[in-house]
Amino acid sequence: MEDKRLFDLIDQEKKRQTEGIELIASENYASDEVMAAAGSILTNKYAEGLPGKRYYGGCSVVDEIEDLCRERLKQLFDASWVNVQPHSGAQANAAVMLAILNPGDKILGFDLAHGGHLTHGSPVNYSGKIYKPFFYGVNKNDGYIDYKSLEETARKENPKLIICGASSYSRDWDYKFIREVADSIGALVLADIAHPSGLISRGLLNDPLDYCHIITSTTHKTLRGPRGGIIMMRNDFENPFGIKTPKGTTRLMSSLLDSGVFPGTQGGPLEHIIGAKAVAFQEALSDKYLTYVVQVKKNANIMAKEFMMRGYDIISGGTDNHLMLIDLRNKNITGKEAEENLGKADITINKNMVPFDTESPFVTSGMRIGTAAITTRGMLEDDMIKIVGFIDRVINDDKEIDQVRKEINAWASKFPLHK
Repeated sequence: MEDKRLFDLIDQEKKRQTEGIELIASENYASDEVMAAAGSILTNKYAEGLPGKRYYGGCSVVDEIEDLCRERLKQLFDASWVNVQPHSGAQANAAVMLAILNPGDKILGFDLAHGGHLTHGSPVNYSGKIYKPFFYGVNKNDGYIDYKSLEETARKENPKLIICGASSYSRDWDYKFIREVADSIGALVLADIAHPSGLISRGLLNDPLDYCHIITSTTHKTLRGPRGGIIMMRNDFENPFGIKTPKGTTRLMSSLLDSGVFPGTQGGPLEHIIGAKAVAFQEALSDKYLTYVVQVKKNANIMAKEFMMRGYDIISGGTDNHLMLIDLRNKNITGKEAEENLGKADITINKNMVPFDTESPFVTSGMRIGTAAITTRGMLEDDMIKIVGFIDRVINDDKEIDQVRKEINAWASKFPLHK
């Protein structure tokens, strides 16, 4: 092996992932088959365009692979149209916005400081620079989405697009209500389900495809695939903007969205990643995966209850999905300090803003925790209680760090990554 330095670093990362407890809500462990496809010879192939409509020759095999991926995704979410080419969830959102918005158009998204995502209108992101963002948040008293505020802002500002979905919100969504608000002002609805998509795919949460015009997701969180993005629709429809083909017929929304991906925001798709997505979607259609996502939800529920029993303040008082957002202010520790101390004990979490935070985004008052990765390793309800105990020891006394790390390293060895 010529590049010893690089592969030594990869071995170090494997050791880190294996010996510690991974609680970052947006991370998971892909299967050997997913990683094999992602590292395959497909990486060599350029394939700009869509299957059957490429700008390069030699695409007959990758056309079949991409079609296989699309059909599996359609089956998984009962969708009539999908695009599997976005390189990430952020790329998927960018493609959708490019397809349906003009610079300066108004959008209404979930406030980043309350649990939303950068690409839902944050002023530091393209979505907040190119378009004119407005926001809704959560109720201060209960931590749930303030749907009244959402409706009031929508009626006042008349955004062209309403975005729902979050990066650190632990409750289900009322997609039906959001669609009713959108219909009343002539707006489209984009549901970004990057976090809970795996649970949604198997019917464990409300289905946004029933109500939202367009759905985006990542493929590497609860879907447990390679890093990437997707766009979906339950039903295709004529675009409401009057955009027509050269022959004068109204273009379908799927046509606009396809163009938003290529040539709008990307060049050649990553066919090795599309192959890996196909593997992940096949896995997600299995009974084994259904058992997995049911356990993810059970584990999160038990973990949240155990945290609350130990006096931790969980935003909204619990969880419906795979994650929880914890306000640490009553524990006299910042999110940054918690992340650093837990990291030294080989417990990986991320500091996170909480609604109405008093700290900066670089410090934060909270931490976000998820159960997708540890459930992949085979951990069950009793293990969640044990993990909370480890975390509590470190949060309350940093002198416990070394001892907790030793206990975790020994315990984690009982849960191999790839059996």
